[in-house]
Amino acid sequence: MNHTVGRADGLAQTLALRIDQRLLLPGARLPSVREAARLHGLSPSTVVAAYDRLQAQGLVEARAQRGFFVRETRPAGNTPARSAARATAAAGPAPFDSLTLIRSLLRSEQQDSPAHGTLPLSWLDATPLRQALRAVLAPGQDALLLRYADPAGDPELRAVLAARLAEIGVHANADQLLTTVGATQALDLIAHSLAQPGDAVLVDEPGWPIEYARLTQAGLRLLPVARGPQGPDLAHMAQLIQQHRPRLYVTVSVLHNPTGHCLNLAQAHEVVRLCESGDTLIVEDDTYAAFAPAHSPRLAALDGLRRTLYVSGFAKILGAGLRVGYVAGAPALIARLTERKLVHELCSSAVLERALAHLLTRGGLRKQAERLQVRLQAARNRCARLAEQHGFEFAAPPQGLFGWLNTGVDSEQLAQALHPSGWASAPERLFSPSRRSGPHLRVNFASAQDARYWQALAKARDALR
Repeated sequence: MNHTVGRADGLAQTLALRIDQRLLLPGARLPSVREAARLHGLSPSTVVAAYDRLQAQGLVEARAQRGFFVRETRPAGNTPARSAARATAAAGPAPFDSLTLIRSLLRSEQQDSPAHGTLPLSWLDATPLRQALRAVLAPGQDALLLRYADPAGDPELRAVLAARLAEIGVHANADQLLTTVGATQALDLIAHSLAQPGDAVLVDEPGWPIEYARLTQAGLRLLPVARGPQGPDLAHMAQLIQQHRPRLYVTVSVLHNPTGHCLNLAQAHEVVRLCESGDTLIVEDDTYAAFAPAHSPRLAALDGLRRTLYVSGFAKILGAGLRVGYVAGAPALIARLTERKLVHELCSSAVLERALAHLLTRGGLRKQAERLQVRLQAARNRCARLAEQHGFEFAAPPQGLFGWLNTGVDSEQLAQALHPSGWASAPERLFSPSRRSGPHLRVNFASAQDARYWQALAKARDALR
């Protein structure tokens, strides 16, 4: 009897930990009693006892004929299970919801996780950037250290960026460019400067959860547009624009995160047309531009930056320590963004921006991008083989950094099953503003080279089936 009680307490504490870490999100359905018994090697009665403990602590609720669900609002206080969860939280794999995902991005030990959003550290080379920093900090360059920078950004960098944008068909001059502390700040400036609390904003579903969090914290209403391997649901977008007159459409047009899809020319034209009909500003996030196929159409190029704000950065290709991003758009819109940057930040780093300009003008970034493209292509090929060997398939032909893997089972339950073996996963529910679950996982090709990951994934899937 005591043995059974101990096992029930252990399962309850494990699940409480996952709830406290937000690996199990509010509204998530726990595995059925039979499924949980099989997954954890326990008797059904032990699982029932564990679920009863969680319900008594207010962490889950029972719904008639449907099962047990994580409560939408977790109670205040310090229950024994939650105390144990906090005490052991640091030992478990990183949770993946919008806010805890941000924290996980700052944990270097998570860099090689298949759920992560960047290249592994071992793939990156800091030598070119180190050389560029030495060059701009040479004697005679003290002003870069001692004076405030231009609020709009380093003039040399903006000139270089304008030339790079012209290569992809986006034509901008200096007063149409604003540098920022990474692409993240550019997107934040847009959310707070060009929309008012209560405004509607179109977003892709699935899409980037940190962007959902950013827009929600700005008081904006999210209107999800279904986005699949074949692109956005244009008919649904037209309906939402007509009914809600959204202020913004925030999208990743090239190498969409998480599906890897790129808009074709016809789709891009239609998106521009629909947004123009509804007086909707397009926010084109091109964070993964360095990995993009050649000649990928950009919305900003088709629109001529009239109603499109183009956002990009360099953290994904040069390293997260280089917090330099930028936004290009119509002069009037850029002026409004510059005012907010001036009030909140004064300026960004003149040293980092000048070093980046130095690196770009000498071709260092281009060479690094070419090397990484070759390596990433090999990683995609290996992941495609491993997926096929273990009975999985990607929703679209692999390209870019991410693949949208169809597992054939509920991906959130699959992530829960993988958790004890130490593999963090990024299930479909994470990328859904409507918190909808599904069979897909986002897989980082560069960090999913270990065959043991695919073996564990297949084993967990088979157990769920």
